[in-house]
Amino acid sequence: MEGSSFKIFVNFPLILLVILSNTKPSLASRDLTPKPNTDFIRTSCSATIYPRLCFSSLLRHANSIQTSPKVLTATALNVTLAAAKSTSALLLNLSQSHGLKPIEIGAMKDCLEVLSDSVYELRESIAEMGKLEGSNFQVIMNDIQTWVSAALTDEDTCTDGFEGKAMNGNVKNDVRKLILNIAHMTSNVLALINKYASLHD
Repeated sequence: MEGSSFKIFVNFPLILLVILSNTKPSLASRDLTPKPNTDFIRTSCSATIYPRLCFSSLLRHANSIQTSPKVLTATALNVTLAAAKSTSALLLNLSQSHGLKPIEIGAMKDCLEVLSDSVYELRESIAEMGKLEGSNFQVIMNDIQTWVSAALTDEDTCTDGFEGKAMNGNVKNDVRKLILNIAHMTSNVLALINKYASLHD
């Protein structure tokens, strides 16, 4: 039992590194992307709270985004949803591992529940993006903003569950890094959505 616990806690930071590194662009993507596309992403991301994370998570999609605010916003939503789903799957595996305290298992289960809500809300916002057109633009945009705001609230709620000294320091820190990464990406998406909405005011 001790061996399996040790294995979990040795490998978890490595998995964390893999997920976080997926938001970083490769050198090849930088070299092959036309400058106007990268400049557009960089300028758009300057409206976010975490511009470096915004830019790095979107750069690999620059050729499809080009200079379209709508495609950029939709891409940011899809990238964030994918990261949220990966994080949720990792937390589910970790919550079923040996060596965790009951309070840690409880916090992870609570976090998984609100993360599931967050994934649902991000999916709904993506579905609504496909309906953005014509006279219903503002109504649908308001729905998208509501969905993404709710997703961000859920992610913040998850991190609250890992406060306190009763938690294992390594588990708490690693889980918080994952959730904060998702929360920061969601915050960036909301800023990009608000910027896109302002173009139609």
